Amino acid sequence: MSGCRDVLFTQSRRIRRGTALTLVFTGVLVAGATTGSFPYPGPPGHPGPARKNTAGAPPATPAHEDVQEAAARAMATGKSPVKAAERAVSRSGDRWAAVYSHGEYEEFEDALDGRYTGVGLWARRERDGRIEVTRVQAGSPAGRAGIRHGDRLVSVDGAKVAGRPVTEVVSLLRGDAEDARAGTTVTLGLQRGTRAWSSTLRRARLSTDSVTVRKLPGGVTVIRVAAFTKDTGDDVRTAVRQAPASSGIILDLRGNSGGLVTEAVTSASAFLDGGLIATYDVNGAQRALHADPGGDTTSPLVALVDGGTMSAAEMLTGALQDRGRAVVVGSRTFGKGSVQMPTRLPDGSVAELTVGHYRTPSGHAVDKRGITPDLEAGKRSLERAETVLSGLGDPP
Repeated sequence: MSGCRDVLFTQSRRIRRGTALTLVFTGVLVAGATTGSFPYPGPPGHPGPARKNTAGAPPATPAHEDVQEAAARAMATGKSPVKAAERAVSRSGDRWAAVYSHGEYEEFEDALDGRYTGVGLWARRERDGRIEVTRVQAGSPAGRAGIRHGDRLVSVDGAKVAGRPVTEVVSLLRGDAEDARAGTTVTLGLQRGTRAWSSTLRRARLSTDSVTVRKLPGGVTVIRVAAFTKDTGDDVRTAVRQAPASSGIILDLRGNSGGLVTEAVTSASAFLDGGLIATYDVNGAQRALHADPGGDTTSPLVALVDGGTMSAAEMLTGALQDRGRAVVVGSRTFGKGSVQMPTRLPDGSVAELTVGHYRTPSGHAVDKRGITPDLEAGKRSLERAETVLSGLGDPP
């Protein structure tokens, strides 16, 4: 993976919640809520009866049926349905397939609402493999412990993290299903300059705003979207409406691992006056996502991306780039353009398998390719984005 990845240290779940048919594209273990999948019968533990797939929900594939049958056979013989499903998923060769327990699903429901259990720090992997803290949530366990932006994360519960993929670091910080509860502890090894120390933090139930807004000295509005959780789209629209049109907007999608596609579509609608956002195929059937009319089409706009920009965030970036609405600055995005559909297993766990792929309005395939920015930029990409905005001139 190229570039750095900003990560909210909680473990994500790729399941869909809610009563409406909510389309979600899958991400990987990053951010408070990543992306999920297509509608499926109501989630275990969700109030009311299970809901049947309706219009817009694709039928289960043979791979889904294989996983369900494997889980059912295991359950009938007193074995673990989850482990049986995991073996079936592994045999499928699907790089994005996964199996999640009932408890993990419930945790993801909270994440989609902007709540999570964790210590409240963000970090990224540098090119030399070291893990650097990029942000600390105010009032969080990490914040109260005095951890700061720029600190190095050296170890988690004694396990060294340098050189590990970010997803492995996330798993270490989260622990197993029991360790991930609020009130449990995790010990971090840290370094700041020549000082090295360890800090034992107690995980807590936290909430996070997926959208933050700030003004740069020159008047530019920076709208940072960490993930597409519940109400993210409305928050983006509000921020766009309140931004001075003449100064321009930077839409910061760095480290955004995706989320609810309905929220990504609403976010795109804040900058577009209707039209195509993406096309996607499900079991060979072609479908499309469209923006709502009435968005701001005149304010100068730069979309800021990196190697941690993925899934629904890539879909949004591709729409703005292909439609000529934004100049994209940063580094190549992650390349997660496949579509997953979950299915409930007999014990209440959930298996998720790939059923298709999506493309940008111009037909660009994102999966394994990512989106190439219009202007490459590294650590000083925000400054580069400001320069680009200054050169865009007054809106037409």
